[in-house]
Order: sequence, then C-alpha cells, then structure tokens
Amino acid sequence: MIVVDCPGRDSALSRAAHAHADTLITPMNDSFVDFDLLGQVDPDSLKVSRPSVYAEMVWNSRKARARRDGQSIDWIVLRTRLSHLEARNMRRVGDALDQLAKRIGFRVIPGLSERVIFRELFPQGQTLLDLGQAAPLTMSQLSARQELRDLMGNLNLPVAKAATEDGVLVLGDTAA
Repeated sequence: MIVVDCPGRDSALSRAAHAHADTLITPMNDSFVDFDLLGQVDPDSLKVSRPSVYAEMVWNSRKARARRDGQSIDWIVLRTRLSHLEARNMRRVGDALDQLAKRIGFRVIPGLSERVIFRELFPQGQTLLDLGQAAPLTMSQLSARQELRDLMGNLNLPVAKAATEDGVLVLGDTAA
C-alpha cells in the first residue's frame, strides 16, 4: 500500500497522484471553511450551488483514471475533529456534504473526534497507536482507539480489514 499525502492545491504532481489512486481520502474539519474546497453554498439557504476547484480536479482525475485503465477511484470525505456535542453547524455541514456527495460521488465517513489524547501525544511525535501495553489505557484512550478501528473499517481497504478482523490494527503514521 502506498500513501501519498498531497497538498490541497492543484499541481501537476497532485493531479498525477490523484489520477493513479485507488482510494482518495479527503479529510476536512467540520466547518464551511474546509467545505469551501469541495463545494460552494448559497449563504442564505446553505444549498450547494456548485462544486469547487478541488472537486473539479478530483472529477478530472477520476475521468483520467477511467480512460487509462477502466477503474474508478473510491473518494472518501473524512470528517475530522468532530465535537461530541450536537451543534447546528455540525448538522448544516453534514447536510451540505450529503447534498454534494450525491451530486459528485464521494462517500462521507465519520473520522476522528476532537480528543485531548491526540493533542497530548503530538509534542512527543506519537500517535494513538504508539501507546504501549505496559500501562492500562484510560476509557478515553480506549474510545479513541475504537474510533480509529471503526474509521479504518469504513475505508474498506483490504489490508485494513484483515488487520482489524484479527483485533490488531497495524498502521504507519496516521493523523491519530
């Protein structure tokens, strides 16, 4: 499995990486600031008016991939830093994502919640997966680990499915 982390801009290298992807994961914070890279919304009705520049680049990459080998790209939009509290903005962003997903063909999956453990591990250069088995994990850490397992299962990657079925999650460096 090869993971290519592309910057959020349109460049020849980014277009080439997108056009060769089997799975494209687009993480986004739960805000209309991040949503703006995917689609534009009417400010009054919050209805999606049109796809944005990045969505158009992905569309062109999908067409290039289909022409090249007849395969499709599984495009996943991953909501990150989600609040545990239901908020009006969270619902509005979710509704806009659902509208756009139907229109341009991506899947929306839950990502990682806003958790203190992620911020605590970052200064040490660690992720949730680096926590050893020496000390018992807290309930918060166990919940975060399960959230990560759920995320990996939702990606529908063959390697991730095999790893999570055995109760073991093996990943390299992740956003967690």
